[in-house]
Amino acid sequence: MNSEEILNELGEIYSPLSIECQKEFIDNSKLSNFKKGEIVVREGQYSKKAHLIIQGCARAYYLKDGKDISDWFTFENQFMAPIVSFFSEKPSPHYVEFVEDSTVLEFSKNSMDYLTNKHHDFERFISKVVTETMLGLCERLYTIQFNKAEERYNHLLSIYPDITNRIPLMHIASYLGITLETLSRIRNPKTRI
Repeated sequence: MNSEEILNELGEIYSPLSIECQKEFIDNSKLSNFKKGEIVVREGQYSKKAHLIIQGCARAYYLKDGKDISDWFTFENQFMAPIVSFFSEKPSPHYVEFVEDSTVLEFSKNSMDYLTNKHHDFERFISKVVTETMLGLCERLYTIQFNKAEERYNHLLSIYPDITNRIPLMHIASYLGITLETLSRIRNPKTRI
C-alpha cells in the first residue's frame, strides 16, 4: 500500500484530504520502520514527533515505583504521540514503545501546524483525530471507574478483538488496572475454585 492509498483510507476513517493536502502531508512526513521493543520516547524527554501506524502496534506507558503501567495502545490507522510533550512545551510523562515490528508515517508538530494552517481539510482531519482520541480516553476512564474487571476486559476485546494475540498479557492487565493473575482467571474461568 502506498502513501496515497494510506491517506485515502485514513480520509474515510477521519475526514477526507484533498490531493494537494495529501501530497504536502507526504512531503512533510517520512516512512519509518521500528523494531519490536524499540522505545522512541522516554519519560522526561521532549518530543514533537507523531506516528501514524501503517502496520504494527505501539503502546504508551508509565513507570510508577518501578512498575510498568500501560496507558494506551495504538494499532493500524491510528496515531501514536507523546501527547503531553507533542502538544505542549513539557517533557513526556510517558514512554512510547513499539510492541511489534512496525511501519509508520512519521511527522513533526511543526509539519502538522503548517498543514493545519494551510489546508482546512487537514485541520478538520486533525480535529477528528484528536476528538476520537479524547472520546477513547473518556470511555476508558469511565470503564475503569465503573466496570468490574471482567467487563473491562470484555469491553477491550469488543474494540480490539485480536489484542491478546498482539499485546503481552502483562501489558493488557496493567492497562485494565488489574493483576496478571486476575486477568488469567477472567480468561480461563474453568480454573476458578
